[in-house]
Amino acid sequence: MAVDLKDYRLIYVGPRNHVTAIGDYTEDLVAALRSHFGDVAEVRVSGPGDETWADVRRVRRQVRDLVAGWPAGRVLVHSEIGCGMLSPFWSIAGLAGIPVTLTVHDPPQALWFTARTRFVARHKLLMHGFHYPLRPLSRWLEGRVNGRRDIFALSRTGQASIDRVYPNTHTHYVPYRVAEKATVKPAEDRPKAIGFFGLVYRGKGFDQIAQIRRDLPDDILIRVAGRGTEALPKMAGVEIVGGVDGAEEDAFFESVRAIVIPYGKRHFYADTFPASSVAAHALAYRTPIIATGYGSLAEFDADTGAVVVPMGSGDPNALPPGFTDAIASFVNDEARVTELGKAADRTRAERSTPRTAEAFAQAWSQILGRQHASG
Repeated sequence: MAVDLKDYRLIYVGPRNHVTAIGDYTEDLVAALRSHFGDVAEVRVSGPGDETWADVRRVRRQVRDLVAGWPAGRVLVHSEIGCGMLSPFWSIAGLAGIPVTLTVHDPPQALWFTARTRFVARHKLLMHGFHYPLRPLSRWLEGRVNGRRDIFALSRTGQASIDRVYPNTHTHYVPYRVAEKATVKPAEDRPKAIGFFGLVYRGKGFDQIAQIRRDLPDDILIRVAGRGTEALPKMAGVEIVGGVDGAEEDAFFESVRAIVIPYGKRHFYADTFPASSVAAHALAYRTPIIATGYGSLAEFDADTGAVVVPMGSGDPNALPPGFTDAIASFVNDEARVTELGKAADRTRAERSTPRTAEAFAQAWSQILGRQHASG
């Protein structure tokens, strides 16, 4: 049984635009969702480590006021949770009697850092001294809050991890949204260069640049762009671009034949299985991907526009055997660059914002129908 979402108000909780990759992800998506619902009310929150408990209480009140302001039985609350942002998690805790769904961006858990207020985030010893030993408690707490809810994952790997840890949930897979970007030159017409892109933090592969540069032929340039990259060490054969947006971002992707994503274990708490926002960014520009087979990256293949090198059996943060050779082989093979560029373009169309919104709307219609049928 499906229901007509035009009768419903969607209360959409998530970070503001440009606040982490999740904020970027949600901006166009929530706009596309408006055509599916009778009303969409946005509740935008601050980034990780920027909130106080007063902020959390304010967001909780706002969500409940929006629920009360629409006819009973015709409200759906959806929260985008990840990156240690408190309000998207605590705003739906204890919310009973109405349908609540969430997208988990860092599965298998949603929040991980259940008390990462502005004060706690400023003190590293307090931050990890509190959260690390209480990992079993946070996992149990998330199970209590969301244990029987409908949870969306943005990769098959992430969905499977949630199913293992929280077997009573109802999980759904919707591929990570690929944004609409400017049309740039086809990959085969770009310079012989590879790119690293994204926000600099542990596990994103920026620490592998020096080794890749040493092992890569000198005629293949490395270009690096994203927030925080300007602080990376300078080295010959590596151009550090820094943060880019708009036309500068377009120009960056038009200057590389592939984006390299050598991910490893992201933090010391546990294995996490997020979908890659960097991969989605590359696909938006019809740019092939060269990735390690770590986590959800293993789901990519030539049909989705990627070269994936399986992980080795040793250190999960080390480059897999033959990774740099795979980069050089690909960049120098114009036919493969052309083929994977076309595959990336197909994947971009398949995972566009309108199609992603349709997938969520279809799932929500079924979820609401199931809940109505069960009483």
